Amino acid sequence: MSVTARELLARRVRELRREKGWSQEDLAVASNLHRTYIGTVERAEQSITVDSIEKLATALDVPVAKLFEL
Repeated sequence: MSVTARELLARRVRELRREKGWSQEDLAVASNLHRTYIGTVERAEQSITVDSIEKLATALDVPVAKLFEL
C-alpha cells in the first residue's frame, strides 16, 4: 500500500519532533500552532496548510522538503 503525502508528513513531523526530545506541546510553542492541532497532524487526521507546514519546518529547523522525505 502506498503512503499518502499526509501520512508521510505525519510520520516525519513525529520523527523529527522526537529526535529533538520535544513533546507535542514543545513543538506547538515553537511553531505557534495549537497542541491539539499538532496531534491531529501527527495522526494524519487533518489536512494542513502550506503556512502551517512552513511553521513546522521552521520550528524543527529543517527545509520544508525534509518533511516529505521517505
